[in-house]
Amino acid sequence: MKKIFLAAFCSGILICINGQKHEFLDPPKFNEADLAKAKSALDENAPAEILYKSIHFWVNTSTGDLSKKVFYRIKIYDKDKAEDWLNLEIPLYKNSKGSEEVLNKMKAFVYNLENGTAVPTKVDKSSKYKSKESKFTTITKFAFPNVKNGSVIEYQYEVLSPFLYAVPQIIIESDTPSLYTEYILEAPVNISYNINYTGSLMPKYRVVEDKSMYGTDYKTYRFGYENLKGFKTEKFVNNDRNYRTKISAELHSTNFGELKKHSSSWDEIKDQLYKDEDFGLELKKTKLAKENMPAAVAGLSSDTEKADAIFNYVKNTFTWNKDRGIYTEEGIKKLIETKTGNAAEINLFLIMMLREAGLKADPLVISTVDNGMINLISPSIVSMNFVLAAVQLKDGLNLYDATSKQSSMNNLPPRDWNQNGVLMAKEKASLMQMGNTTTSFTYLTTEAKINEDGSISGTYSDKDTGSYAMFAKESYDENAEKYKKQYKDNFSIDFTGIDSKALENGDFESTMKFTSDNLIDKVGKKMIINPMLFMSKNSNEFDQAEERKYQIDFISSLTRVKKVTLEIPEGYVIESMPKSKKIVTQDKEIEYSYVAEQKGNKLEVVSTTKIASPDYPKEYYPAFKQIWGTASQAENQVVSLIKKQ
Repeated sequence: MKKIFLAAFCSGILICINGQKHEFLDPPKFNEADLAKAKSALDENAPAEILYKSIHFWVNTSTGDLSKKVFYRIKIYDKDKAEDWLNLEIPLYKNSKGSEEVLNKMKAFVYNLENGTAVPTKVDKSSKYKSKESKFTTITKFAFPNVKNGSVIEYQYEVLSPFLYAVPQIIIESDTPSLYTEYILEAPVNISYNINYTGSLMPKYRVVEDKSMYGTDYKTYRFGYENLKGFKTEKFVNNDRNYRTKISAELHSTNFGELKKHSSSWDEIKDQLYKDEDFGLELKKTKLAKENMPAAVAGLSSDTEKADAIFNYVKNTFTWNKDRGIYTEEGIKKLIETKTGNAAEINLFLIMMLREAGLKADPLVISTVDNGMINLISPSIVSMNFVLAAVQLKDGLNLYDATSKQSSMNNLPPRDWNQNGVLMAKEKASLMQMGNTTTSFTYLTTEAKINEDGSISGTYSDKDTGSYAMFAKESYDENAEKYKKQYKDNFSIDFTGIDSKALENGDFESTMKFTSDNLIDKVGKKMIINPMLFMSKNSNEFDQAEERKYQIDFISSLTRVKKVTLEIPEGYVIESMPKSKKIVTQDKEIEYSYVAEQKGNKLEVVSTTKIASPDYPKEYYPAFKQIWGTASQAENQVVSLIKKQ
């Protein structure tokens, strides 16, 4: 990922275009002509377009608050494809000491063209509701009324925050094209921020300067962008937010008569964590570990056996409430009482137990995949949202995450594998590269019988291991009916008796039955059929026409095996067989094979795809495209059965 830091391009000079000084924080008046627009000039297929977007942060020296002022004006072209803009969600945070953010000055309108006149509909209080996401997060939600194709949505609000140490990250490149986007940060000169600018887009207008405003001296950062096309996502990318242009700010230092640095080294962050009542002081409650230690641990001889026994006890005894974070919410004592807790409570308790058993165990703080990669250059605990247990054993450092019932040593949920973490050992903090070394297996198995009338009936099973099993389980837990429905939607087969469940060893399997009368073409005495049935690869997923921009992600190394066993109807013989195929890259990183064999009155077809690493540089894209193309050709071969005379 290309990183550009402000110091590299901010000259501190106001940019003028054609002799005209650009004005920030100056939204144009509502223009009825916007209601008549039929499509975006930036992308004629865009379902929506940002007409004006302003994000303005400023530190109020009178109240000590950080103010976030937001103004959006959005044109809706296709309501059905612009669902993200039909509702507004505003997260509000608080901490364990009672400090909290407040929503202030909310105004919103939906404009429609009626009989040639712009008619506004005001968003009233009845459309507002709150949902508690966690102990420290509440989301205020608004639904926009009367949105139609052609509507313009406009809203503005202010959030007052007591948390000066971290200015929320703002993504400049969204999926929606934008005519104008601006970012402003203003802070008094005695409150200094580090600005992190990531991505490849350069602002058209930029100002970084000291300026007298609000009755005192301020440092200002102002960036304006025009005519931004929507960010184009690519397949096989874990989190494309890592590649978008975005801006964040973190408190560096304050000077109120004495200079105090806030942005620090990883070691200083480690020291602060171990002093925190919701992290380090929780780890000191060793009595809880002694009282809950499984009796069997004392009789185990090896450290690995002890680690596994303690891990299995914690993951099987306690249930994760889905709240992330590196700080405890209710505390480990409450976890033991209720058997339910957040990620920090469960994994910090695991670390306590491991240490009590005499093992070298330390917290590894990470940012999960959907939270974005951590900034290695600018140490900050604010960007972290999860904690794992790292245990030093004879074979090296091993990782555990007891929030997942399916996980095991070094076999972590997909969300955890985000390249880097920071090991917070008591004596020293250190950056650690995280690579998923566990291979995931997917077994897709069909056993079927070809009936005399040309129909096919049989069973199908889909079994995943490793990271892919945990990914499947999470999807199933989120919406079981939707998960089962995917089989019918993806294959257009009327499956019955779908049974999905996690197995005792952590694998996840779905089994089902099926009958179909449209998989065979009957031509006279012949039956022509693709032996892969509904499992054939009908398209090349590596079909990107433009040059690949980003890394290719698979979560883990992978082996996928498709196996079909077809029973040939009595009185028929195989007239022609599919040809076996095999292709492999020179470095053996990617392999594909297709083998078809007759075994008695059955035809067996097996296709195997092997991917040796969890991720690849973009230069591998042509190789994947070629191999996936070969797989598609192989799996669309047919077999001809003919009735004996």
